[in-house]
Amino acid sequence: MARHPAITPNRVAVITGAASGIGLAAAKRFAEIGMKVCLADLPGEALQRSAEEVAGVSGSAENVLAIATDVSRREDVERLKDKVLAAFGEVAVLMNNAGTEGGGQIFGDPQRWQAILDTNLWGVINGVQAFAPAMIEQGSPCAIINTGSKQGITTPPGDTAYNISKAGVKVLTEALAHELRNTPVCQVTVHLLIPGFVYTGFTKARGVSEKPAGAWEPEQVIDFLLPALERGDFYVLCPDNETTREMDEKRIRWAAEDMIENRPPLSRWHPEYKDAFAKVMKC
Repeated sequence: MARHPAITPNRVAVITGAASGIGLAAAKRFAEIGMKVCLADLPGEALQRSAEEVAGVSGSAENVLAIATDVSRREDVERLKDKVLAAFGEVAVLMNNAGTEGGGQIFGDPQRWQAILDTNLWGVINGVQAFAPAMIEQGSPCAIINTGSKQGITTPPGDTAYNISKAGVKVLTEALAHELRNTPVCQVTVHLLIPGFVYTGFTKARGVSEKPAGAWEPEQVIDFLLPALERGDFYVLCPDNETTREMDEKRIRWAAEDMIENRPPLSRWHPEYKDAFAKVMKC
């Protein structure tokens, strides 16, 4: 199977938020391919248990690292980079995937807002700023994958802090791609992973004990991601079992046209535009 040139046996992948969900699925898949894998997540049993699972897939515990990391702390991310380079000598794939959600209503708890932005946005900024210069200097094919969200594009009302954090990840990742494609002899590609409805720890935290029919498993996201990386796609816009690519495109276009058409913000949820939006979705 053809793959992105960074995703090859004996090269190194670093994944934040790797103790569960999409991050753990990515770690296992990279290990199956024969890559050396570093799992970064908050300290605890989940991180160690996940590292053991990945080592079982890899067949070699020496090729798997588990490094407790709070991505909101720049010093933690710098330490992560130093430990990976000391152990494995390079980083071919950086997946800034750590995230948190919930409690980000517009007049919600300021401390919860701070925690969401620190992890979801600053965690990605810290990862990019700590790792990208070293990856560029390696002079070898590399990939940086930042996990965004459809909520950072269509920004539905409700969990505003989460939307802001993921909108910031989109802007950062677009700017990084522009910067690196204009950096001479740079072989680092940049990609924005935009999952759909996925059955992860976030879903379970809402009290959902069984995978909803509309949700993908985390492994399906990685199955969708790898061919997109090989094609060189920047926007990796994932469908799921209830949302097609066509539906996503219509929702994204409608959101963008709020400004062009001078409609009220978030008009998709405005009672005066309910019928017009429904008509567009049926076309």
